[in-house]
Amino acid sequence: MSTIASDEPRPSASLILVNEHNEVLLVQRNPQARSFAGTHVFPGGNFDANQDTSSAMTAIRETFEETGLLIASPVSPDPISKSTLEQARYAIHEQKLDFQTFLRCNGFEAGVSSLYPFTTWITPPINSRRFRTQFYIAFLPESSKRPPSEQGVDAMPTPDGGQEIMLTRFIRPSLAIAEFRTGNINLPPPQYYLLETLCPLLSGNVSTREQREKVLRLSQGPFGRLVIQPKLYRDPESKDEMFLYEGDELRGGPSGQLHRAIVKRQGTIFSGIELRRNFDIFKDDVSDIITARL
Repeated sequence: MSTIASDEPRPSASLILVNEHNEVLLVQRNPQARSFAGTHVFPGGNFDANQDTSSAMTAIRETFEETGLLIASPVSPDPISKSTLEQARYAIHEQKLDFQTFLRCNGFEAGVSSLYPFTTWITPPINSRRFRTQFYIAFLPESSKRPPSEQGVDAMPTPDGGQEIMLTRFIRPSLAIAEFRTGNINLPPPQYYLLETLCPLLSGNVSTREQREKVLRLSQGPFGRLVIQPKLYRDPESKDEMFLYEGDELRGGPSGQLHRAIVKRQGTIFSGIELRRNFDIFKDDVSDIITARL
C-alpha cells in the first residue's frame, strides 16, 4: 500500500445518492470514529490503491461497505443472494476480500459512469487529519424500473453493525438542513454546503427529468470541478468565525463577492453554519472562482 506524508491530505471520495423522492442518503458516523465522529455525512472513505481503480470506485466501494447499497450493473443473468452480498460487504470491509475480485466473480460491473463530480474539498491545514475528498452525485433508478437482479440497488441501506456507521437514512436536503438548525443532527461544513446547494434543485417529492438535468448540468460545468480549501478567518469587527471559500472577496475574488460560511463550533462539532454565496453557480463564470485563491 502506498504511503502518504502526514501533512498531505489523503485522497478520498464521497457519494451523494438521490432516490426517486428527491431524498439523499446520509449516514451517521460512530461517535468513536477517528474522523467525523457522530456526524451525519454522505457515505465515503479513503482511496485504497489495492482495491480502487479511481476515486469513483472508492465512492462505490465505501458506499457498499457502509450501507450495503451496491452501485453496479449485473453482467451475468445469475442473481446473487442478499446473504451473499452481506457476507461480501463485511469481508471487503475487513480486507478479507478484494472488491474487484468480488465484482468480477459475481458478474457485476461497477457503475462508475453513473457518478458525476460535484466539487472537491480539501481539509484546511488547521486539522490534524486532512483529506482531499472528491464528491460525486448519482441518481438511483425508480423502484418499479429496477431489474430484479440488481439486488444491491434494490436493498434498503443499512448500518454496518456500528463498525463505522450507526444509522442510515434517506432525507430531503431541506429537512436535513432544518434538523441541523434545530440541533437534531450534526453536519460538517462540506455536507451543509452541498445540501443547501441541492435544496432548490431537488424540490418536491418526485424526482423529475428536468431536476436531474439541472443537477447534471451543474456537475458537468465548472462547479463540478470546483476545488474548495476553506480558510479559517475571524472578522475583526463582528468577531464572527467563518470559513472563506475560493472566490470570496477576502480570498482574492472581486470586491463584494461572497463565498463563505459563518460558523459556530466547539472544536470540530458545528452548532451553526450560515452559507453566504451571492453569485449564480449556473450563470456566473465559476471558472474565475476556481483560480481565485490565496
